[in-house]
Amino acid sequence: MVIQNGPEEHNGLNPLLCLSETDSTNTWAKQHLDRFGPVGAVYTTSQTAGRGRLGRRWVNAAGQALYYTVAIQTPLAQPEALSLFSSLAVSDALRALYGIECQIKWPNDLLYAGKKIVGILCEGIPDRPAWLSGIGINLAQPQSYFDQMDLPHGTSLALQGVPVDLDRDPGRLARYLTDFGFDRELYGFERDGFAACRDAYKARCINLGRRVQFDGGFGIAVDVDELGRLVVRGDAGETHVFTGEVSVQGIYGVV
Repeated sequence: MVIQNGPEEHNGLNPLLCLSETDSTNTWAKQHLDRFGPVGAVYTTSQTAGRGRLGRRWVNAAGQALYYTVAIQTPLAQPEALSLFSSLAVSDALRALYGIECQIKWPNDLLYAGKKIVGILCEGIPDRPAWLSGIGINLAQPQSYFDQMDLPHGTSLALQGVPVDLDRDPGRLARYLTDFGFDRELYGFERDGFAACRDAYKARCINLGRRVQFDGGFGIAVDVDELGRLVVRGDAGETHVFTGEVSVQGIYGVV
């Protein structure tokens, strides 16, 4: 059961809290970890102080997007790969609820019709086995929103012609993510880390086989290794392994 700003309830699965508005679901979850069990989540459709990537200013899309954070309070074999696991969880949820196939731009951006539809921000909690995965899903923002945010490669489901019910879908997505994406599918990742989902991730990773630019040269992305690192074969035949971002050519605009 989903609730509004009250004590969590369980329907035999995991606690899921719905807030009418909050500054940041990651911040709220961090401050209320005692409200969750091993897996639990909080969501809203109005987030007033979220964090954009690379210092971008934040513009709230009240009522037009899902802002969601899952709290995982159980030991993870490879917590640094949680963002990659999260991208698969969201991709599965969007396929189940909307019938669409998203691609993953390494390490954790989800693309649909060649544009970014989902952003993910993970963080750990010091001194305890707890991790947060904050997820923003663009449901129905108009083009003017992405223009205002200076995000030429951003889009929403509605902009891509996907039917969205803003009264119903945020709760459905949040519940599916919590009970299936981050609970049922967690066991293998919890024990084995990225290796448990590597094949599924690589099947959706749009970087593979594409030309990339990195600090010092160019090459072709040829693999995502067992630790979730991007493997690039340089133009001179040398191998590079990346844990941070690289610039990938020819992705946006490609379906």
